[in-house]
Amino acid sequence: MTVADLATIAKAMVAPGRGILAADESPRTIAQRFGTIGIPSTSDTRRDYRELLFRATGPMSKYISGVILYDETIRQRAADGTPLVKLIEAAGALPGIKADIGTTPLPFFPGEVVTAGLDGLSDRLTEYRALGARFAKWRAIVSIGAGLPSMAAIDANAHALARYAAIAQDAGLVPIVEPEVLMDGDHDIDRCAEVSEAYLTRVYQELVAARVALEATVLKPNMVIPGADATKLASPAEVAVKTVRALKRAVPSTVPGVAFLSGGQSDDDATARLDAMNRLGPVPWRLTFSFSRALLLAPLQIWAGRPENVAAAQRAFAERAELNALASLGKLETRAGPSGAVRA
Repeated sequence: MTVADLATIAKAMVAPGRGILAADESPRTIAQRFGTIGIPSTSDTRRDYRELLFRATGPMSKYISGVILYDETIRQRAADGTPLVKLIEAAGALPGIKADIGTTPLPFFPGEVVTAGLDGLSDRLTEYRALGARFAKWRAIVSIGAGLPSMAAIDANAHALARYAAIAQDAGLVPIVEPEVLMDGDHDIDRCAEVSEAYLTRVYQELVAARVALEATVLKPNMVIPGADATKLASPAEVAVKTVRALKRAVPSTVPGVAFLSGGQSDDDATARLDAMNRLGPVPWRLTFSFSRALLLAPLQIWAGRPENVAAAQRAFAERAELNALASLGKLETRAGPSGAVRA
């Protein structure tokens, strides 16, 4: 697959009014989410949950450009035997895969981690492409705290992201690059802006050094927000201004799109902040979403593992997908939506 082919896929992933569904929760994460509402976490229940989403052809075809899958999910079949990847394709979305295998402690830097999974990555991605994947994703986190993050943690994770992205493109997949500054802590929004800009700058230095074709990538960063325990509130407008400022200072214009993660934000907060960014005026990249909780929390709670609730859960998924699609166009005001000062 040529760079031009990959660039075409990357543009489709951030097409106007569409975003990426992050359905790549590990079995451990799904077990935690299922546990809060009393759903047993088994291979079948996890499949049923994903199947109800992928069969929601209305929101999938209108608002979802791609779906990030976990290793288990990309191999699963629906209850009728149809591969889940085929359901995604039939709905007009692109299947993708989580490429990393989680974090490991960074030696000699207490409290900091580096993402693992480079060993054998080329072979894994080649297999995933044969299973239907057209893009991949690699998450690399840094934390804010006393003395954190260290430059060693930023450098290690930025370098790993660049190596992954080069391997992904070589395997014929568009890499989603996900450098995340965690929202844990009581830091203010300006500290998040400082760390986010420094991290993004280092990531793009490494990507260029690795000869990654930036036009055939998608960025999935955190929004610039105060820490979860911060006492000072931030309005959607303030988040928008400081996030876009950090992006403009660090992200090359050749990148086709930025698909934000929702992280620990509430559904409404993530949507309102995305909408505010898209109201600021022209930027070099598409600004859209790659959400999990901000799309899926409501459908999951409504479904509750009960077949009779599938249709209602699909309607809730459609509602959340439409709101975020509108936010990606800066048109959330056309529907009743969140506004005002919010806690990050």
